[in-house]
Amino acid sequence: MRNVKIGRARVLAAAIIVTAASVLAAPATAFAGGATTSPAKDATMTATGAYLVSTTKNSDRKVTISVYSPSMDRKIPLEVILPADTSQPRPTLYLLNGAGGGEDSATWQRKTDVMNFFRDKNVNVVTPLEGAFSYYTDWVKDDPTLGRQKWQTFMLEELPPVIDAEFDTNKVQSIAAISMTGTSVLNYAIAKPGFYKSVGSFSGCAETSTWVGQNAIQLVTGVRGGVDITNMWGPLDGRGWIDNDPVVNAERLRGTELYITTGSGLPGPHETLNGPGINGQMGALANQVIVGGVLEAGTNYCTFNLANRLAQLKIPATFDFKPGGTHSWGYWQDDLHNSWPMIARSMGI
Repeated sequence: MRNVKIGRARVLAAAIIVTAASVLAAPATAFAGGATTSPAKDATMTATGAYLVSTTKNSDRKVTISVYSPSMDRKIPLEVILPADTSQPRPTLYLLNGAGGGEDSATWQRKTDVMNFFRDKNVNVVTPLEGAFSYYTDWVKDDPTLGRQKWQTFMLEELPPVIDAEFDTNKVQSIAAISMTGTSVLNYAIAKPGFYKSVGSFSGCAETSTWVGQNAIQLVTGVRGGVDITNMWGPLDGRGWIDNDPVVNAERLRGTELYITTGSGLPGPHETLNGPGINGQMGALANQVIVGGVLEAGTNYCTFNLANRLAQLKIPATFDFKPGGTHSWGYWQDDLHNSWPMIARSMGI
């Protein structure tokens, strides 16, 4: 693991707030499917009270499921990519979308080659299709806009037994995520050490109790989501923000394999007119360079702090600090590809 001295100023994080107005507006929730089967509640009930509500087969390799969450008292839609060979138990990779939570078009399915990439890999890939602006955490208060958010309980306690029972797993799992949820997956690892064999965090800010980290959350949840972020973990100077800070609680990451990435914010190989998602549009390229560049500079700052803290604690981790690169899907597809050998090895694939 590299121990890199921090040479970034707070102005990087301040620039994040300046660009808030340029970030896309909140998406609308969408959940649709074809023929759906609804098993009896008692047939799929787990010890947590969660159960499989329905399954929609989209193709031979992809299904959309609905799982009842007792902690949130609602049904959560998820997408599952299945391996070609389902004859033997296999591990599960939980792969999370970013700030839109899968409720908009900015998803792994629509922005990357995820279906083709996992075509020959012996793993279930599970992705929630809700959770916009929630940081996929347990909120201390029900929010008037977002409602009840208990995602950490759902992801760590309620969902895994349902996936294990319905998709013939070997009860081995890892998790990877981008941007907003790049913070979430590190928090899951400190909340339940050893539960995940490995964690991939791509362009996520690893701080929550600092000025930089809290302003990043204000941008995503407060500005884009239009909610009071103190409903998430309480007062900004309170214990909740410290307890959910991966840098402060870095010792709890010991024993989990980590693959953590960030660009510098400067234009990189995907900032071209023929880059992923640009489609020759100058406006799209300018947005990626300016807004995506500032956002990635902020995550770069947080990631350096985490790298230095892990080095102080002598906790091994793989960090990929790219000399260029913005907060955009082309780099996250690269990150998934590059991290996969470590993730697969950690799960025994």
